[in-house]
Amino acid sequence: MTTIWKDFHFDAAHWLSRVPVGHKCSRMHGHTYRVRVWCRGAIDHAGMIVDYAAIAEAVGTVLARIDHLVLNDVPGLGNPTTESLAPWLFEQIKVNLPELFRIEVAESATTGCVYERDGD
Repeated sequence: MTTIWKDFHFDAAHWLSRVPVGHKCSRMHGHTYRVRVWCRGAIDHAGMIVDYAAIAEAVGTVLARIDHLVLNDVPGLGNPTTESLAPWLFEQIKVNLPELFRIEVAESATTGCVYERDGD
């Protein structure tokens, strides 16, 4: 098995509705998120697991639905922590990218979440 990854970015606003009163994240704020998708598989006759262009298409279609929006308004993301955003993105992308097994979502250069799932 071989593993590859590709990075993406999107911008969105959110607030966290379940944090204590006065917590800075209870106020609307935004991030430039970095999303790294990881794919795993056997190398095919073309020398690839999956074409990076196919990864870009699968991920881009999903990110276009949330870029420059308020994540709290997206169905399934009522309290959009990175811990809830990562599996949500995984499920949305996996539909068109079966080689996906891991996703990383960073809301800053020093803060992020990893969600991983093998097999289906």
